[in-house]
Amino acid sequence: MLTATNIQKYYGQLWVLKGVDLEIKQGEIASIVGPSGSGKSTLLHILGTLDKPDKGEVVVGNERINFLNERRMAAFRNQHVGFVFQFHHLLPEFSALENVCIPGWMAGRSKKEVADHALSLLQMLGLEKRIDNKPNQLSGGEQQRVAVARALINKPAIIFADEPTGNLDSANARELHQLFFTLRQQFNQTFLIVTHNEELAQMSDRLLHMKDGKIVQ
Repeated sequence: MLTATNIQKYYGQLWVLKGVDLEIKQGEIASIVGPSGSGKSTLLHILGTLDKPDKGEVVVGNERINFLNERRMAAFRNQHVGFVFQFHHLLPEFSALENVCIPGWMAGRSKKEVADHALSLLQMLGLEKRIDNKPNQLSGGEQQRVAVARALINKPAIIFADEPTGNLDSANARELHQLFFTLRQQFNQTFLIVTHNEELAQMSDRLLHMKDGKIVQ
């Protein structure tokens, strides 16, 4: 599903990623752990097309994504990649249903088709009674589940999650952990997760340790 080869990244004179090699299989849930400043989030942003490496290559499916121009990169990101961040980044002026629909509408899909799909996702996530609520009317756990539904709306090849439970209490975090495995079971969904949460990391199929810009285990 994803192959990264010799990924290197510099910020000025700072060498952040020092030649990372990584493969993620279809349907795999892999977690990256490591101390702050080890390069975890930088790597995730490069793999997820939010940033470009200074050296190396990223392939998602059959697409060499770091060689795409900005327009094609944005289209690829919208159609094939999903994101869940620590802070949900929901748009406050839109309802839960509308927030989930936005990436599908941006992809040019039928408004009704997208809305029907968004509704089915929200129902699956236990939010069928909250579809008309705006983000400030939802709990933290509910907001993060809306963000997960939004990440799924275009049926992405892979979902990248950056500290997805970092802003949740332990009960909501545990619920979100289990949700990832339910989605893998139902949709064969692939996840790559950066986390400091030991419970989530240990539940994953594979645990990758980063230190000083490299995967060390």
